[in-house]
Amino acid sequence: MSANAPTAETWKLTLPCTRAEAEALSDDIGLLAMLDTPPALMTSEVEPDDPAQWRLEAYFEGKPSKATIALVRTLIPSAAKAKPVLEQLPIEDWVTLSQQGLEPVAAGRFYVRNMESDPEQPGFRNYLITAGRAFGTGQHETTSGCLRMLDRARRLGHRFGNIADIGTGTGILAFAAMHLWPRAYAIASDIDPVSVEVTEQNARINAVPLGNGGGQLALVTAAGANHVAIMGRAPYDLLIANILAGPLIDLAPSLCALIEDGGTLILAGLLDTQADRVIAAYRKQGMRLADRIDDSQWPTLRLRKRPTIGRKRPLRVTAQVTGETPGFGSW
Repeated sequence: MSANAPTAETWKLTLPCTRAEAEALSDDIGLLAMLDTPPALMTSEVEPDDPAQWRLEAYFEGKPSKATIALVRTLIPSAAKAKPVLEQLPIEDWVTLSQQGLEPVAAGRFYVRNMESDPEQPGFRNYLITAGRAFGTGQHETTSGCLRMLDRARRLGHRFGNIADIGTGTGILAFAAMHLWPRAYAIASDIDPVSVEVTEQNARINAVPLGNGGGQLALVTAAGANHVAIMGRAPYDLLIANILAGPLIDLAPSLCALIEDGGTLILAGLLDTQADRVIAAYRKQGMRLADRIDDSQWPTLRLRKRPTIGRKRPLRVTAQVTGETPGFGSW
């Protein structure tokens, strides 16, 4: 199946919300997580710099019931008296449409194009990541922040030989890491099999070698770090996780167990208001903050693992700590 092909009837529910409610949704979507097919939630500003004027858009596969709409309303108390707007969307890929027309982005030594008609930029490592059903085209601050952080680590002289990208989205961060450290072993995973399919397609478009050897990218579908291939390659000297604050906190023990002493962890997908909680969760696992890039309200963190006494075996992710965040993809 094509990654861009529409797969189901799509309905959009729109309600007003506040910025605080929008930020809370990145951590917890409440009882919506119990639905067989949770909606994809997107929030945006209505009035710049007005925290009371935000918008929630919930995308459903199929028309949501009145009970489901009521569940959405419980997440945004400020909209208790607002009339929900429910509409059926045309049979087309709304994720692709939302990403069409995006300008190319330069981040560090990387230049990410979303349209074949966009010319390549001399002096950069150019990538073509077309709009599609996986997130991570380079425009979002979390992705561009990770690209800049990877570039900064290389300029500081860091060397990595075993790399993992957890929650890879389109694969762009794994591709960038492989460009910077071309002899490294690398693996990329995502909980969404569509993202893994898209990453494979993008690898072929951008001449990124696929496979299990040095200088090649292995791909797996996995919830968090719960996959035999991910566990079997540990420990990693570089691990990237551009997900969301909630699963990043939940995954802290399992991700840190996969990193060797002195190894590096790059985290993104969190808001600036969530950074302290994320850092605290990883500090408890023996990590220290080594660098930080603040891009708008989306920080990118680079942490290093402190030496420990004795060898610490990677922990298997439990059913309660999978890194799965229903309704959200990787950035």
